[in-house]
Amino acid sequence: MAQSSFIELCRKRVGNAHVISVPEKMASYVTDYRKRYAGKALAVVLPGNTREVADLVRLCKQYRVPVVPQGGNTGLVLGSVPDTSGKAVVLSLARMKRIREIDVKNNTMTVEAGCILDDVHSAALEADRMFPLSLASSGSCTIGGNLAANAGGTAVLRYGTARDLCLGLEVVMADGAVWDGLYKLRKNNTGYDLRDLFIGSEGTLGIITAAVLKLFPRPTTRQTAFVALSSPADALQLLAIAQKVADSSLTTFELMSGYSLELVVRHFPHLLPPLPLERPYYVLLELSGTEPEGQLGERFEKLLQYAIEEGVICDAALSQTVSQSRSMWALRENISAAQAKEGKNIKHDIAVPTSLFAEFIETTDRQLQQYFPGCRTVTFGHLGDGSLHYNVAAPKGVSDDAFLMRQDEVNRIVYDSVDRMQGAISAEHGLGALKHERNAEYKSDVEIRMMRKIREAFDPDNLMNPGKVLP
Repeated sequence: MAQSSFIELCRKRVGNAHVISVPEKMASYVTDYRKRYAGKALAVVLPGNTREVADLVRLCKQYRVPVVPQGGNTGLVLGSVPDTSGKAVVLSLARMKRIREIDVKNNTMTVEAGCILDDVHSAALEADRMFPLSLASSGSCTIGGNLAANAGGTAVLRYGTARDLCLGLEVVMADGAVWDGLYKLRKNNTGYDLRDLFIGSEGTLGIITAAVLKLFPRPTTRQTAFVALSSPADALQLLAIAQKVADSSLTTFELMSGYSLELVVRHFPHLLPPLPLERPYYVLLELSGTEPEGQLGERFEKLLQYAIEEGVICDAALSQTVSQSRSMWALRENISAAQAKEGKNIKHDIAVPTSLFAEFIETTDRQLQQYFPGCRTVTFGHLGDGSLHYNVAAPKGVSDDAFLMRQDEVNRIVYDSVDRMQGAISAEHGLGALKHERNAEYKSDVEIRMMRKIREAFDPDNLMNPGKVLP
């Protein structure tokens, strides 16, 4: 294949301005979010509509060019960047950002895959509705990428993952055919649920070009509490109390280690915690609803008072203003940024049954200290849905690079612990090219074989995001 001929055909399909083939201009598309890895691409193409996506995919199939679909490129597992062969085309959905329809009576919104999550939030609010997917990268991540990775975020406890927030999809298949599955139905038992296959498939089965999203009534009241605890086991008890007392108004329940928050205060000294950082663990919990503010506040105070009387929590601060609530959230949202400023670390995005959350943390902490005395764990995550960011940094006096040389040993301890508790080594970031080999070690042969058969059926030429999800 003459590369120049293929690229020229791409230009004819989408316009000269929307095909990038100069390496310097492709850099941001082939470099991962953490700037630790850079691949190479034959070209970057930016279609403007579904027809152009289909045309490009057919062209890639004809010339046997691999396709790497890309949204906001905010992923953390190398799922949206090409390898170093330079043979693939990066197909960016960035231009496809129309909101096609908002159906208020049906509580749905139909959007294109390149829509930025923050823009979806804004459009929902303009219609006096809410789209509850909440991520730290909401200003740059896209709906297509959120669905391709089945993103979670801080509101999964109440609203579910991206999969739970999607009713229908439009997908360009590996042969260029377009599946119009933009159903706005909450009940549809007319065959296999094809939507669920594409959500979480990381672009290996087809390219999501549009989606029907669920909308919800916009909460009129919201209140946040910052709570100090002695252990993850106490956090589990607090979760049970909150679910009993607050019921469906419990929206968020985030666990944060004291060390995680110490990093935030160290690197962002303007962020002041509402309580002294004297305890090993803290929880950020939030209630929201459409009831009068006074009623929600009374319920929250009852919840916290009961937890104190039961000896479950050590201390608590309840927000009285929107500003106070935002300050509490800023502590949680800046943990990742504080880690980056502190230095390199070995990251894990894992899930275990909520009932085993405390056992996982205590057991894995102990095992890591046995093999890596003095190593520091940055532990934070979504206790309500059982997913956790469990990151391990070098002991004091050991260089980051020297510690990273032992990453495989650290990963083995963490992932073996996850496996013993019937968990998953990826909770919300996907597998990409970073975790697919390790994931196969923990999956049964039957499960891997079924996944391979699905992929072969949808993409027999292995051109859709090759090297991702499956080894």
